[in-house]
Parts: sequence; structure tokens; C-alpha cells
Amino acid sequence: MNKVFSLILIFSIYSYASLIGSSYSQRDLQILEELDITPSFISDYKLQKVYSQYQSKYNSSSYVEKLNEASLFVPKIKEILKEEGIPDVFIYMAMAESNFTMDAKSRVRATGLWQFMSATGRRYGLENDLYVDERMDLIKSTKAAADYLNRLHRLFDKWYLAAIAYNCGEGRVIEAITRATIDLYVEQNPKMKYDKRILEYRNTIRAYQEKRVRFKEIRKIYNVVKKWDIKPDINDLLTVQNKISRQYIPSESRRYIRKIISLAMMKSQSFIRDEENSHLLNMGISTTVATVPVKGGLHLRNIANSIGMSYEELLELNKHIKQSIIPPTKKVYEINIPYSRLSRFNEAKDSIKDTKFLVHIVRSGDTLYGLSKKYRIPYSLIKDYNNLKSNMLSLKQKIILPIPKDMLGKIKFSNDRYRTGKKYTVKSGDSLYSIAKRYKIKVEKLKRDNNLKTSLLRIGDKIVIR
Repeated sequence: MNKVFSLILIFSIYSYASLIGSSYSQRDLQILEELDITPSFISDYKLQKVYSQYQSKYNSSSYVEKLNEASLFVPKIKEILKEEGIPDVFIYMAMAESNFTMDAKSRVRATGLWQFMSATGRRYGLENDLYVDERMDLIKSTKAAADYLNRLHRLFDKWYLAAIAYNCGEGRVIEAITRATIDLYVEQNPKMKYDKRILEYRNTIRAYQEKRVRFKEIRKIYNVVKKWDIKPDINDLLTVQNKISRQYIPSESRRYIRKIISLAMMKSQSFIRDEENSHLLNMGISTTVATVPVKGGLHLRNIANSIGMSYEELLELNKHIKQSIIPPTKKVYEINIPYSRLSRFNEAKDSIKDTKFLVHIVRSGDTLYGLSKKYRIPYSLIKDYNNLKSNMLSLKQKIILPIPKDMLGKIKFSNDRYRTGKKYTVKSGDSLYSIAKRYKIKVEKLKRDNNLKTSLLRIGDKIVIR
């Protein structure tokens, strides 16, 4: 009987879809299944609209172009996601986030394939200092994104909720589920509309939205209502309610989940099966990128020369390495190379030409600050690299300046790592307003000091308080 019902459901879905001018395959339904979305969502009007936009001649050409440009590293991303237990469909989340551009930057300074903010990246082990920004490392950032997604999945038990929370934050999703559950409960039990407990819940939610109570009050309600026999699904959460300014899910995130689904479904389109594009169907079958350890201080150009490849091609796989210099403060650091060059690397790894650093012999009157100014290198970096315990220098002391001789004065260092001020870790219920109020500073100053373009915060972000 269940099989008959399933067949009727699928037939009705196909019938409805055909009425609005689209045809769907079993693979399309599988994409929804991977995201824990009910099959009926395939007939969602707004999904149809987004999907239709991506099927235009311009967008389909751009789709193929981006897949081709990423053909070297997409298989590696797929491999990592599989190892970490993330559904295949999430490769298209990277496409939705950054269009497979490793050094992509958003208007709010989110960076890389997976668009990590700096603080969130550090929370998941991605370094961002004078020499590297690992948000742009395709392997490390993918593993960090997988860790984050797995954490969100453990929290919400649905992959589509993990994807939405990745975009708008877990707090907003918790609020959405809480509100939708209460609304559905009242809809099913009209007599409970003015129940004292329901009214208290609604008042607390309103107070939170007006920033009069902290997020922990919403979490308390969430912990109660999630035990009710009412489970809002994607259709409920993406509903746009009339005359309500704050919807369950922000408009950007509602489009975001539909965009991921649409990008994944595009691979079923006929133009992908054309002879000139058929190779895209087999992406992920073979290993294309290898990770190898190299000595700190080497220049990517020297490594590229030693393994017989162009510097530009090696740089393309290692955009996270600032100024193309392997961090000289590390004895060994891993970089990415094409798998086809692995044998050549193993043969040449001990003969890669060292980078020659400039050595300064301390003279009378020299100070760390003076050397920093003269050579345009942050004094803290000089101090770190030379393992100096204090700022005191001795006559004739050898100070190594950790940049190549031929790049002296050409490197523009970022001082993010050496910012002064108290660091505050964002917790549940925090907002820029509440943090500013607590430390008696203006919201605009807080945004300016942290290079924030919006007021959006995520739990775990680190805010500098000056």
C-alpha cells in the first residue's frame, strides 16, 4: 500500500511540475532526499522560479564555465565531503557561496570558497596572519566547512536546516523553528490562541526581536516546543507571512537554499550531457590534488620550478599563501600541488632552492621599531621569527628579516594579527548593540574597528573591543 501511495505522490509531483513547464528526473528527487526535504517541495513555485532563471542561456553557459574552471579542485572537495559524511549536494553550496572562486571576498569580508568570516574561520582552525589566510585553502577550508556543517546537522537533524543556518546563523534558525512550531500548534488548536503560556512565549519572542531580552530566553522556549508533536518542515519555515516584517527565515536565506537545490539539479539538464560537456559528469572519479609538506620560508616560484610546472598554476592552488612565501615562522607547512606532479615533487623535494633572507647586523642605536620602519616589516614578526624574548638588541647581533631579499619593501603586510584591544567571543543572544552597550562604546565604532559592513554576528566570532 505504501509503495502505491509513493508512486501516486511521485506521479502527482511530475504532473504538477509539467504544468509549470519543467521536467524532473529521479536524480532531482534524490537531491531533495539528500537534504532531508520532502519530495513535494519539487513543485515549490519559488524553487521553480529560481531553477528557471538558472536555465537561461547566459546562466547555463556561466554554470559550465565555472565547473570547467574548477575542474582541477572540485574532485578534491567532493572527496573531502564524502570522507566527512557530508552529502554530495553540498558541493553546490560552495558554488552558491563563492562560484568556486578560492579568493572570493564578500562585502562583509567573508572570504574563500566557503565564505568564512575571519573569526569563524579561526574557530574552525583556519589561520589568518601575515603569511597565510587559510580561508582560501581549498582543502583546509573545506574540512572546516564540513566540521561546521556536521555541527549544525547534529543540532537540527536536517541537512537543509544545516545549510540555512550556515547562511543566516543557528540562532535565527532556532528562532524560526520556535515561532513556526507555536504558530502551527495554535493553528491546530485554535482554543489555545489565548492560553497564558502561549501568550508568554509570544511576548518573550517579541522582546527578543526588540532586543529587550537575550537569546537564551528563546533557547529555553525552543527546548520546550521541540518536544511537541509538531515538526515544521521546509514549506512551513520558508512561508512568507502577510503583514509581518520579520519572517521565519530571512529572504536571502530562503533564496539561498533554493539556489543550492537549483544548482545541483542543473547537472541533470541536457546541455551537461552534450559531448563537449560530458566530462563534467565524471568529475570526482580520480584524485586531482595532493597535499605535500615544504620547508618554511620557501617561495612558491622556486617550488614550481623544481617540479616542472608554471608558477601561476601552483599559485592558483595556493591562493591562501600571501605574497607567495611559505610561512618562515614554521619549520614545515603543507601546500597543494596537482596530483600529477606528486612523483616529481618526491624526487625534487630535497633540492628545492632556498629563499635567501636579508640579515641585519645590529649597530649602535638600532631598535626593533627602527628596523621595522626601515625594512617595512612588522616588528612583532621580526621578534617572533628571531625568537626574541624582549625588545632589547645587542651590538653585532644578527637579525634575520623573514622575507626574500628580492621582495624587500614590496610586500604590504596586514596587521590584523597584531591588533590591540580586548577580544570578545560572541555568545548566544549577543548583538552588536548589546556588546556596544556592555562596553559603553558606540555601535558604529564597534563596526569600524572590526571592519564590519553589517550587524550580522555568528556565535563564536571574535570582536575586538578598543
